[in-house]
Amino acid sequence: MAEVRPAQICRRLLAALDASEGRRRRRKRDTTPDSIGMEIKRTLLEEAVRDDPDPDAFEGWLLERSMSAPSGPSGPIRAMALDVLAEWRLAQTSGVFRNWLEQGARSDDAETAER
Repeated sequence: MAEVRPAQICRRLLAALDASEGRRRRRKRDTTPDSIGMEIKRTLLEEAVRDDPDPDAFEGWLLERSMSAPSGPSGPIRAMALDVLAEWRLAQTSGVFRNWLEQGARSDDAETAER
């Protein structure tokens, strides 16, 4: 299997994040904290696509993002960076997850949000 770069996975994770946004909008409770976390995650994913860090340096690249926030080290950014790292690792080890991402991360939540 050819080496998959973080930018490739993060580009696909952005599509999966859209499904989460559809699910979030349908919740009956206040989802402001959810939207803040999703926006942080979206920013990390977009920056990873833009910067295209090396696979071996991706964890350090994510740590740098959480340590260099304008307001100082950020717990919320660190939490979302850990989430992105976990999904990156899952994509490296799970063919099923990687295939789902490669097929556009289809979700009933995303389809419902588009209607």
